[in-house]
Amino acid sequence: MFDNLSEKLGGILDRLTGRGSLSEADVDAAMREIRRALLEADVALEVVRSFTEKVREQAVGATVVKSVKPGQMVVKIVNDELIAMLGSDSQAIDLNAVAPVPIMMVGLQGSGKTTTTAKLARRMTQRDKRKVLMASLDVYRPAAMEQLAVLGRDLEIDTLPIVVGQKPQDIARRAMEAGRLGGYDVVLLDTAGRTTLDEDMMSEAAEIKAAANPHEVLLVADSLTGQDAVNLARAFDERVGLTGIVLTRIDGDGRGGAALSMRAVTGKPIKLMGTGEKTDALEDFHPSRIAGRILGMGDVVSLVEKAASTLDAEKAAAAVEKMRKGKFDLADMREQLEQMTKMGGIGGLMGMMPGISKMKNQIAAAGVDDKVLKRQVAIIDSMTREERKNPDILKASRKKRIAAGAGIKVEDVNKLLKMHRNMADMMKAVGRGKGGPMAGLAQAMGFGGGLPTAEQIKAMQEKAQQGGELPGGLPELPKDLPASLRTGLPKLPGLTGLSGKPTLPGLGSFPGFGKKK
Repeated sequence: MFDNLSEKLGGILDRLTGRGSLSEADVDAAMREIRRALLEADVALEVVRSFTEKVREQAVGATVVKSVKPGQMVVKIVNDELIAMLGSDSQAIDLNAVAPVPIMMVGLQGSGKTTTTAKLARRMTQRDKRKVLMASLDVYRPAAMEQLAVLGRDLEIDTLPIVVGQKPQDIARRAMEAGRLGGYDVVLLDTAGRTTLDEDMMSEAAEIKAAANPHEVLLVADSLTGQDAVNLARAFDERVGLTGIVLTRIDGDGRGGAALSMRAVTGKPIKLMGTGEKTDALEDFHPSRIAGRILGMGDVVSLVEKAASTLDAEKAAAAVEKMRKGKFDLADMREQLEQMTKMGGIGGLMGMMPGISKMKNQIAAAGVDDKVLKRQVAIIDSMTREERKNPDILKASRKKRIAAGAGIKVEDVNKLLKMHRNMADMMKAVGRGKGGPMAGLAQAMGFGGGLPTAEQIKAMQEKAQQGGELPGGLPELPKDLPASLRTGLPKLPGLTGLSGKPTLPGLGSFPGFGKKK
């Protein structure tokens, strides 16, 4: 979502960090460019003015730390102000109230309220172990109530039975009564929206609030809304009183202005963000991590959390034991490729890695995308079980058959086999606790010199599902990152000394990657 803003701010700040000293004129010129970049990203004008004034005030009178260039100090100031604009600290949904805790979802039609309600219910049920009841109060949109009921059946989460002819306020009262009688911990109220702000919607929302007395009122807002996001947030906050914001379509091709504007204008925290269409695509909003993504510093903590939460502990434990014995066949490799897809694919993973934004164009030109993963899986699926276990038996005739079955060329099969050999060698080294980037990752995450045990993998998964802290000591950031920005930021092994040319373990083995076009 922040790609455009990240690219422009990155270019501006790169020019500053390359200078040994900065004059007031240099700072003014940079502030003009930052102002333009923020306005083009659809950030509200009043927010832009406030942001650039604060940055300029600190940048001109900045005390330069020894061994840190003035330009690097400006990067730190911009980073700190971005975090402050986004809310400083992350805030979770507050469930500390007498059960059932009512949570009211408000917003315009089409912003994703119903889907977000189901996502939140799934999250509370699976991660927080809460008993949740969902209720649709949308009596206007055709099949809105049926949509929530279908999502509830798919997720095995209870929904309030539909009674035709009831008013939204009456449905809210019935939902709360059902929540009390049924022993539910949380009642989610999915209210109706309109295509635009109008008095009827606001009056109805106020009446529902009076009837249900919700503990949380969450505004579900589309990240692609742009400047209208500010008016939307203000209107709901004045009439209903918001306690938080949920941003949807974070994965869309937006400019990021809604996220930067809504928090700054309303003072209400952004609590959650929807990162996809599936019901598991809901994440906590961490201002410091989002600021890191915008400035190209990556978000390694979220990357590790995502890995732990999507991890199949039993499969991972079985794979670990095979790797300890020096075995890593093509079936195991297929599992790894599918795991990458579950974690958001190549694009999702790269967006969280430090320095990758600087080589976005090179990666796009090399044709490295999620189609690569699908192609690799298709090649492995075209093999027999014996061929997956023993890649050494794959001779010319077998390769031709596999290539025909997958709809690719024989050379692509050879590239896959080469990639497998490289990964197998790496896994052997890790299993023996030897050096290398993967062994470094194992050490950094507290697993000693080799791979994590089955018990450690399960512990990571349980912590991620419960929202607890993961093992500390994450890997190292690029050496050219300002020293002032290192404090409190995650580290990633194997990505040191990037200087705009990061090398990722195993990435060069993907077919087509690294070739000049």
